[in-house]
Amino acid sequence: MTADLASGEMITLFVALLAGGALTGFLAGLLGIGGGGILVPVLFELFVVLGTPEEVRMPMVLGTSFAVIVPTAVRSFLSHRKRNAVDEDVLKRLAPYVVGGVAAGIGLVALVSGEVLTWIWIVFSMAVGAKMLLGRDDWRVADALPDNWIVRLIAFAIGMISTLMSIGGGMFFVTLFVLCGWSMQRAVATSSGFGPLIAIPGLLGYIWAGWGTPGLPAYSLGYVSVIAAIVIIPVSVAFAPLGVRLAHGISRRKLELAFAIFLIAVSIRLLVSAVQ
Repeated sequence: MTADLASGEMITLFVALLAGGALTGFLAGLLGIGGGGILVPVLFELFVVLGTPEEVRMPMVLGTSFAVIVPTAVRSFLSHRKRNAVDEDVLKRLAPYVVGGVAAGIGLVALVSGEVLTWIWIVFSMAVGAKMLLGRDDWRVADALPDNWIVRLIAFAIGMISTLMSIGGGMFFVTLFVLCGWSMQRAVATSSGFGPLIAIPGLLGYIWAGWGTPGLPAYSLGYVSVIAAIVIIPVSVAFAPLGVRLAHGISRRKLELAFAIFLIAVSIRLLVSAVQ
């Protein structure tokens, strides 16, 4: 990452990366999400300031986000598993379909433009934000999670969309599980198990898809900025257990509302950038 930035701008960016890493880890533990919803806007602004070419900017944002999500997601999952809160039968049952969706998403990353990836993020983050803002925990479509082709297809779709958005899939899995009658604590804990299944192959896929692409920032592995990842990862991993502890002891509705508003605001910011 080389750019002629003033020292004040560099300090601001460094602080923003640290804050984004802390929020990523905290939300990964608290809500069972990978934290991409926080990291994507932070990294987007970073690469704008650094003058990263527009055609590779969004893939760089998403690939670097996955680099941070991997250790955070693993730490979050292990913390929930230590509390015996993860439904490992469901995790094992849906894992092959999630990984298959990730593979499909990686294939699409290599084919579509950065503009398409931006629009995918805008549409689905707005949808998730609206659900968090308007939804209620007592909404139900079933009393238990069915074991049928519809759920398996949903798991595949979540894996694919999460790869294109660089998120751990928790936003979607928590919604699915709660709609099927699960408690929020069980939904969050089990959703955390899908984070590594999405993030690890997703990270490798973004490295592969961007390998040798012209215009990448210095010190990049494909679509992954090594420097940004090194700054963020230690902070995000450190804050994940804090979110897990709070997830098992407090009501999270106010935090969900705040996160929903944040997602919608970020989507609008990306929308303005996309249509300019």
